[in-house]
Amino acid sequence: MIPYGRQEILDADIEAVVAVLRSDFLTQGPAVPRFEAALATYCGAGQAVVVNSATAALHIACAALGLGPGDLLWTSPITFVASANCGLYCGADVDFVDINAETANLCPRALETKLRAARAAGRLPKIVIPVHLTGEPCDMEAIWALSEEYGFAVVEDASHAIGAWRAGAPVGRGRSAAVVFSFHPVKIVTTGEGGAVVTDDAELARRMHLLRSHGITRDPAFMTHDPDGAWYYQQVDLGFNYRITDLQAALGASQMTRLDAYVERRQALARRYDALLADLPVRPLRRDPANRSALHLYVVRARGGGKGPDRSVVFDRLRARGIGVNVHYIPVPSQPYYRARGFDPAHYPNAQAYYAEAISLPLFPTLTEAQQDTVVSALREALSV
Repeated sequence: MIPYGRQEILDADIEAVVAVLRSDFLTQGPAVPRFEAALATYCGAGQAVVVNSATAALHIACAALGLGPGDLLWTSPITFVASANCGLYCGADVDFVDINAETANLCPRALETKLRAARAAGRLPKIVIPVHLTGEPCDMEAIWALSEEYGFAVVEDASHAIGAWRAGAPVGRGRSAAVVFSFHPVKIVTTGEGGAVVTDDAELARRMHLLRSHGITRDPAFMTHDPDGAWYYQQVDLGFNYRITDLQAALGASQMTRLDAYVERRQALARRYDALLADLPVRPLRRDPANRSALHLYVVRARGGGKGPDRSVVFDRLRARGIGVNVHYIPVPSQPYYRARGFDPAHYPNAQAYYAEAISLPLFPTLTEAQQDTVVSALREALSV
């Protein structure tokens, strides 16, 4: 089986983790702030807060921004469910903005249309979460302009996009309130499980650090009275146990040293896919040449203009050949939980059309050209009528 994605663990990664095992700290020791500093420096951001998953990162970003009951969060329907669930965790309502048919990212034109209607109805979102699907940055300039006009905060779900660049700057630097990354094993770099938020807002970072660890502080500046002694702490908010371990942080910091090399390899493999698939009835998602996509995924739409077998047939044929393709993602509004909340997938036609055709082909830094040739050969056969 050639999987759609997999991690690479080198001796340097193992040595970094072993060094922590031999140290005095296994969790919340010096490796955590070192990893946070590496992330902030790479992204050109003021602060980074690392947690145990990107889901936790989305949650604390929204909570720290004050999202709560009566508020509204909008995101893309083509994403993992966490991009929407984080709003529900805060007691807010959620809604979705349809995607651009060529990139599968949240469509700024659809966002503007929905915002105009929401302003007329007196129900504007407090937070909008654009999702950098596959690692391709969204049109953030358009989204930021709309955020200034309509007054919502932007939290970028960049779970796929650590190492991506847009307009000459890394994803993580810009006008968004917060940017979230994932370090799951199939992502660009891994901590096993893990996530992070980067921000330029020091007060927002302080609140997220607090929420990461039960809402507890040991800083007298934020206590209600002077400490009783050196042991003293106070719970000043209702937080969570979203802490990451030093073992994970050490692995992440080690992996970060190869981030650009990983993205460059993914870029090279994607260009090779582009050439090898040019004569087949499939359409890769459009990538803006002005961007550097992190290329977490290489997605094709498998019926190029309606020709050839249905996606499900192509998918099954590829799996039968040992090609570990996948589908990213099932539209969130079509999930039973969200349908029970009143969502109709038909309201997001571009998302539904995308879902009917999308297949993620294998793409990871250690994928060989011979394996890639095997994938393309199997796809060619699977597309035959």
